[in-house]
Amino acid sequence: MADASIGTPAQLRDPDYTPPLYKAVPLGIQHVLAMFVANVTPAIIVAGAAGFGFGSNSPDFPELLYLIQMSMLFAGVATLLQTITLGRVGAALPIVQGTSFAFLPIMIPLVAGKGVDGLAALYGGIMVGGLFHASLGLVIGRIRFALPPLVTGLVVTLIGLALVQVGIQYAAGGVPAKAAGAAEYGSLLNWSAAGVVIVVTLALKFFARGMIAVSAVLLGLLAGYAYAMAVGILTPADVSASWSNAAAFSLPDPLRYGVEFTVAAILGFCLMAFVSAVETVGDVSGITKGGAGREATDREIEGATYADGLGTALAGVFGGLPNTSFSQNVGLIAMTGVMSRHVVTCGALFLTLCGLVPKVGAVIRTVPIEVLGGGVIVMFGMVVAAGVSMLADVEWNRRNMVIFAVSLSLGLGLQLEPQAVQYLPETARVLLTSGLLPAAFLAIVLNLVLPEVLADEAPEPVPAPKPRGMPMETPRH
Repeated sequence: MADASIGTPAQLRDPDYTPPLYKAVPLGIQHVLAMFVANVTPAIIVAGAAGFGFGSNSPDFPELLYLIQMSMLFAGVATLLQTITLGRVGAALPIVQGTSFAFLPIMIPLVAGKGVDGLAALYGGIMVGGLFHASLGLVIGRIRFALPPLVTGLVVTLIGLALVQVGIQYAAGGVPAKAAGAAEYGSLLNWSAAGVVIVVTLALKFFARGMIAVSAVLLGLLAGYAYAMAVGILTPADVSASWSNAAAFSLPDPLRYGVEFTVAAILGFCLMAFVSAVETVGDVSGITKGGAGREATDREIEGATYADGLGTALAGVFGGLPNTSFSQNVGLIAMTGVMSRHVVTCGALFLTLCGLVPKVGAVIRTVPIEVLGGGVIVMFGMVVAAGVSMLADVEWNRRNMVIFAVSLSLGLGLQLEPQAVQYLPETARVLLTSGLLPAAFLAIVLNLVLPEVLADEAPEPVPAPKPRGMPMETPRH
């Protein structure tokens, strides 16, 4: 519920209103806390998929810190594009940008086991995909018809399903531990740390109120961190080494990993840009509806799409990952009732500052993989739940059931059994085994070409069972 002390009802619904600074800053940091964990998690997952060592003595340690640092920095920069705007770039609304989970099924196969050498193609795809995403701002209003809830709900559900395996691996001890055949992989100690995170997160989410409930995942991770320290999974020496090996201040390094333009990366990121653009349209509509009680204008939707894409392309130049609008902050605006974009600007400045201080990333890096796994299980499970919620808006006639069944079977099946396409060229293999792209492509095509006549067919009525024995006479009164 909105706090009347922040401003009048009319002011609170105005994106251009600036609350008093001593209230705007805490409200802005509240937005950062709500998205912080989800924002840095993709960088850690990509680093793990690439085979980076997570120890402070690992030669990959500076690169892991850099990926986390760029996730914070360019989430802040992309958010500033949305709130302050740059010409037609930006919606001038309180939109919080962050690193997108949606692209992980594309990024993981591109970097799998390649270390730093696999990042050049990744960033080539991010840059081109970001520019393509920005260009969608010119036509976003005209392509929404191709992405109804049947398609977007299927895609979001598959994003979560594609990533739940990562959460389980992390909770059991991490992918590197599994690859090395470590005896402690899957141990009760590892699972207990993940369990603490899950239990605390659920308890706070359902039994707390206000900002405590909003920050449940972050507080759950802090509880798991404390537990890991208490049982010896993490030691003070680990934290001290990580802190001392990180610089106090560092600027981004353009083209740090080089750039390589491959067909698989470019196609993957461009195709996912459609989904991300529609997700942003939904978030913009949610913000204007929940915060101001009105529909979003075409100018706001176009500006948000431009900022989404350019923020992603800019991040790719400096070693960041694709950005998108964060839905959890849409709910936070509805909860607080504060529509001011300048509140989110305060949060974006704080996030940008964190991105310039590698020691912040060093502290995040010390979170044990088992603890992170507990948070990831919750977050990716929520992604699946969000997709199912979107599918609830679908009219489940025969036509839509066929589209969903075929698309889900093919997409999920190829992801679970990548060897089924082992003889295809590398580009086709990477795109198909993501699972997400074949499912999305098939769902879009089938939705456009299958005749609506199937939708008009009512299901055959189930015949009522015939009564047995002598019919009973209706009693007369």
